[in-house]
Amino acid sequence: MFYQCPKCKKIWQYPIEKCPECFLDLERRPSGKMKVIGVSKVNIPTLLHPKVPYFVLVLEDEQGNKWVQKSIKEYKIGEEFKIESSEDKNAVAIWRIKYDILETIEKVVELLGGLDINQKPSPVKQGEAGDEAKPQRPSKILILPTLISPRHPYFCDNTIPKFLEGVIKYLLEVGVKIENIKVVGQSFDEIPIEASAQKSQLLRVCQNFKILSLDLAKTNFVKRTEGSLSFDISEEVFNSDLILNLPILKIGKLSAAENILKLLKKENYLGLKYLYSDEEIIGSLNKILPGYLTIADGQTIQKSNKFTAFLGVILASFNPLNLDRVFAEITRQETLSESLKKVKIEDIPIVGRAIEEVQYEVEKL
Repeated sequence: MFYQCPKCKKIWQYPIEKCPECFLDLERRPSGKMKVIGVSKVNIPTLLHPKVPYFVLVLEDEQGNKWVQKSIKEYKIGEEFKIESSEDKNAVAIWRIKYDILETIEKVVELLGGLDINQKPSPVKQGEAGDEAKPQRPSKILILPTLISPRHPYFCDNTIPKFLEGVIKYLLEVGVKIENIKVVGQSFDEIPIEASAQKSQLLRVCQNFKILSLDLAKTNFVKRTEGSLSFDISEEVFNSDLILNLPILKIGKLSAAENILKLLKKENYLGLKYLYSDEEIIGSLNKILPGYLTIADGQTIQKSNKFTAFLGVILASFNPLNLDRVFAEITRQETLSESLKKVKIEDIPIVGRAIEEVQYEVEKL
């Protein structure tokens, strides 16, 4: 993504928002067809780039914009640089955040084939009858960020405000109406969800966009059964057309898979936890829930000692366990939970960036 002033036509590779000479808002200019115009092979490993050899490519798009990109695959000068997408629901998209979170969110969704979002009611054609004659209503979106403690964003306990803001901007960009978006959460401890929402600054994001923020504990719950497990799930889930699960990634945690448990009634979840493992609960719950997309914040992550480290990626998948497994591989975690041990990394389709291109041992820093 590049940014151009509409008046003087100067171009920047980073989003400075306004042209420093004309004071006008910059226009976003996505790159189209890309070709390789330079290649360097690197054979010396570093802490942040342990896998060698790798290649540093100089790429150029059709508008003549140039930038560098790391690649585990070797290219020749003059070759076209292509990034394939996948519609496999088990695929995990990986993309590195360079400057613009919105750009990265756009990219990971695109890599998974995009979202089927109805932007406006469909008109009824003359002569249609019955169910087919009903106009299709605009899509309703439910956003579930990680919201577990009343701590400031730099602790990375909760979804970062800029990440939630980027997701909302993406939805508005594809035509979703503000009134059809809800940001939801629920406290599973004694701390009021309002306190966490305010201290994390996620509430301020909702207020800035005039989006409804909702405590799921105050909603109606419906019963659903899968095998021997009985769930009380918020009715908001089944009133929505798309659920966006927005975990913030943490080493040693099933961040993506566990966040979706906040859709359950608190007492129901605590009761199930006495009888079943989180792995069993998550597995059965995912068979009941409508399909949902997980977009995970991996820009700054929490290590096992609660300190933070920069990773600089966003991951996305319709399969949250696959996403957690890929994250564990990227951060080279030596100890895996029982649920992740069953997920074979070689069976997961990867799109966007290769794991080796963004991989390093975060715990050592």
